[in-house]
Amino acid sequence: MKTESASQSAFPGRKRSLIEDARRDRESTSASPGPSLCGDSFVFEEKSGKVTLSVLFALKNDKNAGFFKAGKVFETFEAKLLHVESRPSRKCKNSSPDDLEFFLKCEVHSSDIDIFINSLKRVADDVRLVQDEKVPWFPRKISDLDKCNHLITKYDPDLDQDHPGYSDPEYRKRRAAIAELAFNYKHGDPLPYVEYTPEEVVTWREVYRTLTSIYPSHACRQFLDGLQQLERECGYGEENVPQLRDVSAFLKERTGFQLRPVAGLLSARDFLASLAFRVFQCTQYIRHSSAPMHSPEPDCCHELLGHIPMLTDNGFAQFSQEIGLASLGASDEDIEKLSTLYWFTVEFGLCKQNGAVKAYGAGLLSSYGELMYALSNEPEYKPFNPAETAVQPYQDQTFQPVYFVSQSFEDAKIKMSQYSSTIQKPFSIRYDPYTCTMEVLDNTCKIQNVLGQMREELKILNSALEKLGQS
Repeated sequence: MKTESASQSAFPGRKRSLIEDARRDRESTSASPGPSLCGDSFVFEEKSGKVTLSVLFALKNDKNAGFFKAGKVFETFEAKLLHVESRPSRKCKNSSPDDLEFFLKCEVHSSDIDIFINSLKRVADDVRLVQDEKVPWFPRKISDLDKCNHLITKYDPDLDQDHPGYSDPEYRKRRAAIAELAFNYKHGDPLPYVEYTPEEVVTWREVYRTLTSIYPSHACRQFLDGLQQLERECGYGEENVPQLRDVSAFLKERTGFQLRPVAGLLSARDFLASLAFRVFQCTQYIRHSSAPMHSPEPDCCHELLGHIPMLTDNGFAQFSQEIGLASLGASDEDIEKLSTLYWFTVEFGLCKQNGAVKAYGAGLLSSYGELMYALSNEPEYKPFNPAETAVQPYQDQTFQPVYFVSQSFEDAKIKMSQYSSTIQKPFSIRYDPYTCTMEVLDNTCKIQNVLGQMREELKILNSALEKLGQS
C-alpha cells in the first residue's frame, strides 16, 4: 500500500495494486475450456503439476482380466486413486445385467492426461473423462499455504529505480535478509524474530506518532479498540516495532486470525486464498528511512498499523474471511472483481458510526494524507454495494475520487455473503475451523455429514435457551 505526508496532494503510490495483479493474471492466461459433452463433474488443477480427474469406463466379457489391465494403466502412470465405485452399466441398450461400469476419481500428472486416457481406452470400453470445467487450484489445508508464494517482485528495491531504497545497497541487503526469513518459513515453524535496528525504530516511531495523532478523530471505533488492546498486549508503541509471533498469538485468541511472514507483495489469488483460512500474510521489513511517510509497496508499518487493529474485531475478521472463501476456485475474472472489492473495503473502506463517517480501510489508516482527504468534503461517497463496487475503476496514482461507505460491518458482511453466492462454481466449500481444512461438498454423503454436525450444534443452542428460560 502507500502512505505519504500531509503536504502532498498526490503521491507516486504503489506501482501495482492487488487489482492490477489480478487483471494481469487474467490477461496472461488462456480461457478455461468449456463444458464437455459428458460432464457431470470437474477437474481441479494442482500447483504440484497434478490434476484430479473423474473417469468413467465399462468392462464387458472377461471383466476380471479387463479390470486387471485397467489397474496396470493406473500403476504405470502412478495415478493416485481417490475414489472407486462400480455400478450396473447404463450406457448401452444391449448391455447385459452383468455388465459393469466403473467410476474412479484419481490424481495424475497434468502432462500425462491424454496418453493416460488413450492407454485406458485400449483395455476398457466407453472410456469417458467426466469433466465440466477446469477449476483453478486452491489450498485445501492450511499447510497448503506454503505453495501460495507467487510474489510480484517487479517493483522491489532491487528492480525499481523509483523505490526510495534503490540506491542504498545496505537497505537492499537488509531487506533481502528479512525477506529470506519469509522464504524459508513453512507452516508450523515458529514465526521468525527480527531484531530491528535503531534506524528502523526511528522510522517506525515517526510513522506511529504521526498517524496516532489523528486516529481518535478519523478511525472507526473497532480500530481504536483494537489498537488499544495491541498496545497493552503486544508491545505496540513509538519505541517498539511489534514482533509477528506476539501479534499472531494475540489475534488467534481474539478472532482466530493468525499471521504468516511474507517476502513481498503476493499475487491476488494467493493472497486472497490465505484469508479463507484466517491467515494474514504480513511483511517484516520497514520502508526506507528517507521516506518514512511513503512506501511504494506493503511493509510492516502499513500492515501492523493499518490492517492488524481491524483484525481484532470479530465482525471484520469474518468479513475478510468471506472474501477469501469466495476466491477459492473462482475464475480469473471473479478474482479481479474480488480484488476490487478488497481494495474499496479492506484497504479504503469507510463506515458510518454515530452519524459520522469513519475509516476502517488499512490503506487509509496507514496514510496520513489520504486519511485526511478521504474524510474531507472533496471525494464522492457511495453506499457499499458489492455488485457496483466490484467494477468501480480504482486509482493508485492519486487519491481515490470515490469511496464506498458501509452502514455497519454487519451490513457489509451480509452483502458480501450475498455477492459471494452469485460467483459461479461447480461446487460449494465449507471451512472446518477445527482442522483448518476446506471441504469440497461435491456429494450427498459429505453434505449429510455436515448437516449432522449442525444438528448437534443446534441441540446445544436449544439446550442453552431452555436453561435460560428455567432460570
